[in-house]
Amino acid sequence: MEEVFSKLRVLQDILAEKIRLEKDIVEIPRVLETQQELLTRLKKGFIEKNQEYDRITALVSQLKVSLAEAESNRERAEKAMDTITTQREYEALDKEIREASEKEQQYRKELQREEKNLVVLSEEIQREAALVEEQERDLAQRRAGIEQELAEKRAELEALKEREREVTAGLDPEVVFKFERIIRNKMGLGIVPIKGGVCNGCHMILPVQFANMVRSGAEIVFCPYCSRILYYEESEEGEMEFFNEEDAGSLSDLEDFDLDEEYDEEEEEEEEEDDEKVDMDFDE
Repeated sequence: MEEVFSKLRVLQDILAEKIRLEKDIVEIPRVLETQQELLTRLKKGFIEKNQEYDRITALVSQLKVSLAEAESNRERAEKAMDTITTQREYEALDKEIREASEKEQQYRKELQREEKNLVVLSEEIQREAALVEEQERDLAQRRAGIEQELAEKRAELEALKEREREVTAGLDPEVVFKFERIIRNKMGLGIVPIKGGVCNGCHMILPVQFANMVRSGAEIVFCPYCSRILYYEESEEGEMEFFNEEDAGSLSDLEDFDLDEEYDEEEEEEEEEDDEKVDMDFDE
């Protein structure tokens, strides 16, 4: 069994490293996913700004046409003032000139505002275009670097799997399967010694008979508390601690102890006592 335990200790390191590499292979590409999401948001904002730029450009063109029409109407009405002959014609032309002037001022103000917006938006689009280009370049470089890193980690993983096959040759496949599950669930620690009747994985006191079974090394034994594989290692206090019944307490019969069965038995006893009380009261 010592050879088996020695193999399991070597296998423990291999499996822990294999699990770490598998996790890295899954996690590393997620960095790219985050950066890709950022780039997608930048492109979306860039497209929206370009659409807004096109809208304002069309609005500026329309305002220029409206301004030109208002100026033309005002100039035409002003020239017509020289040919009027009645008060009514004067009032009509004066009203037309005032309305045309008001529209002219309104269109000119709107045009100036939108032209300023267009300048600001144009600068933002240029900045965002440069940022998108930079992010695309950086993403491409990181993708190439990550692909190389993943290739190296996959190669390491294959080498570990080959070592795993060499180490597990001759071991019980069921034990290897359980051992790998323990390694995954117990942070890379699947085989631990017991010292002084205590599991060095979960630090629980083990029953004396159970500890002695581990000490005999006749078979592979799993800790009843943390499920790790146990092997014997001499404690500093000496092996007499394995025979200290007082330290083990009620755990000395752990193999025959079932919490559910005990609970059911106590519950049945209580029900029987209640039935007896009811019968006695009825008889009285």
